[in-house]
Amino acid sequence: MAATRVIKKYPNRRLYDTEISSYITIEDVRQLIVDGESFEVRDARSGDDLTRQVLLQIIAEQEQDGEPVLSTQLLSQIIRFYGDSLQGFMGSYLEKSMQLFLDQQQQFRKQMGGVMDQTPWAMMNQLTERNLAIWKEFQQNLSGSVGQTPSSSARGNRDPKRGSR
Repeated sequence: MAATRVIKKYPNRRLYDTEISSYITIEDVRQLIVDGESFEVRDARSGDDLTRQVLLQIIAEQEQDGEPVLSTQLLSQIIRFYGDSLQGFMGSYLEKSMQLFLDQQQQFRKQMGGVMDQTPWAMMNQLTERNLAIWKEFQQNLSGSVGQTPSSSARGNRDPKRGSR
């Protein structure tokens, strides 16, 4: 597994990606997240971990642009948990809830991908083949019982040693 990418943050707020030896923007960091890259942001002077602050900055910027994910009510509720005796549980709960949501979303996309990857013609062919198989089974069951009277088919269900079922 590749080492965690280190990004240094300088006092002038510039971000330096040590892997590519170049300055990057906060949008570039957001793209690293979208791409699933593992990274950490370190203060260039002290070496302190600033990853959480940068992630919160990205969230704040994303919330300002377009359709927000976090409502004012949700943000207020989260703030109320700081200092509460259940504060430690809240983070874990949110993390597990988000993971469950992502797992369900992935499963849904996989299911929809199987349907959406097919052309309409292929989907119609599959549906037709399924219907044809059901129709053939129905005909076989129907023809198998033709010529049998209700009493003869009832006799067929009898166990000779025990009588009727």
